[in-house]
Amino acid sequence: MTKNNIQFICSNCDAQHSKWAGRCLECGQWGTIVKSIVSPSAKRGLGGVEKNDYPALETKTLNEIESKNFARLQTGIGEFDRVLGGGFVPGSLILLGGEPGIGKSTLALQLAALTCHPHENGDLPFKVADSRLRGNDNVMPTTLYISGEESAQQIKLRAQRLKINSAAVRFANATNVESVIATISHSPSSPSRAEGDNVRVPLSPRGGLGGVPAKLIIIDSIQTLYSDDAEGAPGNVNQVRACATKLMEIAKTTGTTIILIGQVTKGGEVAGPKTLEHLVDTVLYLEGDRFHQFRILRAVKNRFGSVDEVGIFEMVETGLIEVKNPSTALLSGRGESVPGSAVTCLMEGTRPLLVEIQALVTKTNFGYPQRRATGFDLNRLQLLIAVLSKRTGLPLESYDVFLNVVGGIEASEPAADLAVIIAIASAIQNKTLPAGLAAFGEVGLGGEVRAVAQTKRRLEEIKKLGFTYAVTPPLREENKIAGIKLAAIGNVKEVVEKIINYV
Repeated sequence: MTKNNIQFICSNCDAQHSKWAGRCLECGQWGTIVKSIVSPSAKRGLGGVEKNDYPALETKTLNEIESKNFARLQTGIGEFDRVLGGGFVPGSLILLGGEPGIGKSTLALQLAALTCHPHENGDLPFKVADSRLRGNDNVMPTTLYISGEESAQQIKLRAQRLKINSAAVRFANATNVESVIATISHSPSSPSRAEGDNVRVPLSPRGGLGGVPAKLIIIDSIQTLYSDDAEGAPGNVNQVRACATKLMEIAKTTGTTIILIGQVTKGGEVAGPKTLEHLVDTVLYLEGDRFHQFRILRAVKNRFGSVDEVGIFEMVETGLIEVKNPSTALLSGRGESVPGSAVTCLMEGTRPLLVEIQALVTKTNFGYPQRRATGFDLNRLQLLIAVLSKRTGLPLESYDVFLNVVGGIEASEPAADLAVIIAIASAIQNKTLPAGLAAFGEVGLGGEVRAVAQTKRRLEEIKKLGFTYAVTPPLREENKIAGIKLAAIGNVKEVVEKIINYV
């Protein structure tokens, strides 16, 4: 008889250990090692040599593979479709992650209500696959929302708050993945495995979806599911991997799009094994400060589109709404110009975004000056303060520096360096910058200001928002545009001499 092997696997980095330990030696995380039973499937012959009885695979060249144009499923939310690359691909498995309270369940409920809702022209976002349903106005494709964390009554309360009342959304409470798969398999649009892909399951009012085809399944959340074929409690490495694998199989078999909601840990990673991100087709993160109104939907993996696109939403009482012009929204609350305020242009994916950076410099009351940053990396701020103090002679070593990126946006790219330098220099010199000035550029340790990518698109966005001055690194002629007065800065010393002292 084949003997099962017992291994201990880290749920954070998937490292394997021969025995249990409180801390993983690979990633250093505590309490992440769980027991796993591995059943070897390889058959061995004499001398321990593997004996392979499986048939050889049939291979094809690229020219022999038939091309298929998949009709994407439009969600009705333009910013979400933008991130996906044009909408859902049938049969895809999507992981939606984010911190608690960021709005994942709110966005998922809005997707469930809008995806199968007719568009403004009256057309459905997709064609009904089953010919028996065509022409029947009483039968519409549906979405299924399965929750393991909230009851149906709790979900209805949130739907009422969001003013959602759609007959195309069906709800269920479940934590067993086999029950979820059985419900999906009862859909009329799901093929029968026993009879072939071209045969449809007969319509039945007793089915889990009420005899209505399902095109979108939302599971909230993957940590609450468990499988009878895996050991351990829901949420551990074995259960999450087994459930995700079974859901991936049913998604590819039936052509149903499945969204898995996953929680994010304090370390910023999706809870559960890291292999979950490798199993799914698309990984989306909903980012932002839950105390601010703006949210950014970012794709860190997308097999069917680009990962350079982001979607920007605003959290209001009725849910998440699209922000068509985020730069205008972020600068809308900007009042009169004060010392320490500067505007920079960031690139969120392929979209330019204007944000305000505020700096406050005060005399320190203690022996060691404080440095605080919101929306900006603190280590990067300390580096820029050291460069500004060394290269310009400003006495920042005896001043507290506080930095804030307005709107809850994370200014993580180096293009914000020059605006941070200008804001700090403006605050310590108590000089107010012109209202129509924006700046972007990377600052090096030598005090030099370096060029950044997509300069022309940044300048076009600056001009579009009505700014007339741009402080930038030296630019090539093809990157310049008409209507913007450029102040080319080679180093941070010129910032103080030409910009701060000039105003």
